Amino acid sequence: MKYLVTGADGKLAGRVAENMLKQVDGKELIFTCPDISRLSAEKKEKWEKSGVEIREANYDREEQMTLSFQGADRLFFISSIINGPKRVEQHRKVIEACKRAGVKHITYTSFFGADREGYHQYVLPDHRATEKTLRESGIEYNIMRNNLYMENYLTTSVMLAMLSNNVWGTTAGEGKVTSIAKDDSARCGAALLLGKGEPNRAYDLTSTIPLSQREICGMIAEKSGIPFVYKPMTEKEFREYLEALHIPSTTDGDFSQAPVPFCSNDMVTNEAGISEGQMGIVTHDVELLTGRKPLERFILSKKRKESIQLRILSFLFLL
Repeated sequence: MKYLVTGADGKLAGRVAENMLKQVDGKELIFTCPDISRLSAEKKEKWEKSGVEIREANYDREEQMTLSFQGADRLFFISSIINGPKRVEQHRKVIEACKRAGVKHITYTSFFGADREGYHQYVLPDHRATEKTLRESGIEYNIMRNNLYMENYLTTSVMLAMLSNNVWGTTAGEGKVTSIAKDDSARCGAALLLGKGEPNRAYDLTSTIPLSQREICGMIAEKSGIPFVYKPMTEKEFREYLEALHIPSTTDGDFSQAPVPFCSNDMVTNEAGISEGQMGIVTHDVELLTGRKPLERFILSKKRKESIQLRILSFLFLL
């Protein structure tokens, strides 16, 4: 059996790759990157010593992907980093390349709410279109619909607040979110890649403790000693907050001065979804797939508070 992980040099797929290395022989693995020249020498050497085959697979190049996917039985398909019609076309090319290469199963990373009515987050049309293409492809599949990542609130939100006179701005209001840790998502991705899911089924990946951003902001302020001020905003106010930080509205914009790689359309609608109660739903699919409860990094226990303090202080030291 050959398992292939796309985007293995990235943050989520990279975690999937590391999980796979712990569970199967490296000779059974193929890791692809959109540009091998940007892969760190250290990581390349580690993978090659483990017997992993490294290939280049750029989502804009269907012929290249068809060749790179050759020999793979099961493939982990990380979604593209751009938004809109360009991403939908990239994803179509990935699925077509899988068909032409003879891939037998695809695990795709989608977004929470893709199958739910009334969810209007900016990224959902892309994922809904890709899920439809996947269902119609004739290839067996699994879909993992990730909720918002926990790490965003320990990095992105903190960074934006520090760049805004410690104002933690958001359209999330008092809504709560069951955000997913990337480590949990990656363990689920590896489980599905290894065939531990039901064929042609989607899984909603969440934590089990809903928390508001006000709670998260207060906890981080307490443990870091930085006087962050939580400020619920209207959509117009939040867009102005992000524009002041040079964050473009779409992924086609100018990111040369942006402190984060996310566009404001994505951020505004995700946070609004929290305020509307859409992102606080609890599921147990993480435990179902992995046999372990999800990481609850925001539990207000003394032990967890100390862990959060170390993470925050480590992050602030790097700024």
